[in-house]
Amino acid sequence: MSVSGRLFRWQRGRQMSGYDKMLLCGALWPLKFDVYLLKFPSGSEIAPHKDTVDSGKHYRLNIVLKAAKLGGEFICRDAIFQCQRIKFFRPDIAEHQVSQVVAGSRYLLSIGWVKSD
Repeated sequence: MSVSGRLFRWQRGRQMSGYDKMLLCGALWPLKFDVYLLKFPSGSEIAPHKDTVDSGKHYRLNIVLKAAKLGGEFICRDAIFQCQRIKFFRPDIAEHQVSQVVAGSRYLLSIGWVKSD
């Protein structure tokens, strides 16, 4: 599907673990980046993983817009910075996951970019 065909449309997340994503914007040049709205309904979770890139350094800033009533916690031991609503990390080198959403739903704004070496 083309980039324009993915804009503002809900799609299943890459880990096929119950969360949905909506591409809000992105570019390949001069800096590769993407901005997604992520929705984690009750029962969704993301298993521990890394997001590899072909070259460069991958950065991601996640801003929690709405926390789940129970569960849905971001887990990353090697985050660059994190507090209750802000998570800044290197998904290419830091293993990360989201615990199962037990009650309610979780929404976040996810901004990612790849910096050339």
